[in-house]
Amino acid sequence: MISATEDSDRLLELVRDNASLANHAGGCDAEMLAAAERELGVVFPPSYRRLIETFGTWDIAGEEFLGVYRTPAMGRMLLGSVVETLDARRYGMPSDLIVVMDDGGCDLIVLAAADADGDGEYPVFAWNPGVEDRRDMERLGDSFGAYALSVCERAVRNSRGGRAEPVSP
Repeated sequence: MISATEDSDRLLELVRDNASLANHAGGCDAEMLAAAERELGVVFPPSYRRLIETFGTWDIAGEEFLGVYRTPAMGRMLLGSVVETLDARRYGMPSDLIVVMDDGGCDLIVLAAADADGDGEYPVFAWNPGVEDRRDMERLGDSFGAYALSVCERAVRNSRGGRAEPVSP
């Protein structure tokens, strides 16, 4: 069985191999990651951490993932997942959820820190302000690495007219 961090490594390779379809920032250093975790009150799971350490934030073939980054215009403010998570909490999102993606519709794609597995990975769910009972959230994956790799492989395949092959393990 492939681990979630191995899935993240495969995703890193997919983004690099499809550079014409992808954009990414320069990554996050340990200080920025620690500040993000402090601000959110949760620790990032290993597969998500691996990707934001490398890219900060990224998109590929139309699929945009929120990482952690700063811009000169916003100064020290942590953008991406941090600002989106804090904003969603103002609308009732539970404090253990971390926003990692906007599905372009009504849902935010979130990681559920309260449901960590033995490897420290969090399952992926769809959340929106209409979800009153977290048991009603749609489960999208067992880990960020597996979920993100699947989404990105499909996006690359679709952008290439179905010709791109997934990255082999």
